[in-house]
Amino acid sequence: MKIGILMDPIEGINTKKDSTFAMMLEAQARNHEIHCMTQNDIFVQDHKPYGNTKTINLTDRKTNFFEYLTEQTIQLSDLDAILMRKDPPFDMEYIMDTYVLDMAKQLGVLIVNNPQALRDANEKFFTEAFPEFSPQCIISRNPEHIKNFAKKLDKVIIKPMDGMGGASIFQTGKHDKNLNVIIETVTNDGTRTTMAQEFIPEITDGDKRILIINGKPVPYALARIPSDEDFRGNLAKGGTGEGRPLTDYDYKICEVVGPKLKEMGILFAGIDVIGSHLTEVNVTSPTCIRELDEQFGLNIAGQLFDEIEKLIKQ
Repeated sequence: MKIGILMDPIEGINTKKDSTFAMMLEAQARNHEIHCMTQNDIFVQDHKPYGNTKTINLTDRKTNFFEYLTEQTIQLSDLDAILMRKDPPFDMEYIMDTYVLDMAKQLGVLIVNNPQALRDANEKFFTEAFPEFSPQCIISRNPEHIKNFAKKLDKVIIKPMDGMGGASIFQTGKHDKNLNVIIETVTNDGTRTTMAQEFIPEITDGDKRILIINGKPVPYALARIPSDEDFRGNLAKGGTGEGRPLTDYDYKICEVVGPKLKEMGILFAGIDVIGSHLTEVNVTSPTCIRELDEQFGLNIAGQLFDEIEKLIKQ
């Protein structure tokens, strides 16, 4: 099959941790033809979606891990599937890309994940679809609304709606004299929608990333444990990844969230769970495949491609 990968420039990835790299290695192991593209490579002309693609050969190592084989301009409808793996920010350019992918979907290409679902399921806002599991929060661009919420709690987390990797996330609360400036900064003086969420003390035991493939969870989570110098568990901010089997309550959450994701055409997602709370539903470019594969001898990308191949054959 011909598999398109829409991603950030491959030169910048960390092969040890990059989940897109794991997917590409699996596609190559199955003898699929891999077509790499960046945002600048896709376009619409004469009412048809196109891509400037590069086929690629990969080697699983830290450096000199890829070589380009061919370069071509193709109609995206020539591909069997396209994996949308562009990292956030989820901005207007990202949305424009989903429109191009929508056109390819209408021509029969399997898009992972469904472009409409990428637009509908904001990774932080989407927890509101599951109120039985989501923590107390407020979502607003109005600084007064956020301040009134924060003033009720000793500790809150304030974060933008479009970031990733723990960027621009603050811990504050009603006794913090920096509260006002934090709110001004994250809301960009009341012009950017922001989430304030109750602080969950179980973060010290880890922020668990649970991967869900076509509605079913991988049976192990990666608990990202904050360092002594930070409250954030994100690996990009110094957190340590520790693999753990899912708990009964993790499965309870997945039994509710998984079918909804499948219904929306979200084939691969990563949900974040702290304690008993669902804090994010990551659908753009979820990570942690390589860490879980290494710790538990899994092949998560293999599970994903089993589902991709089934859907293409259908």
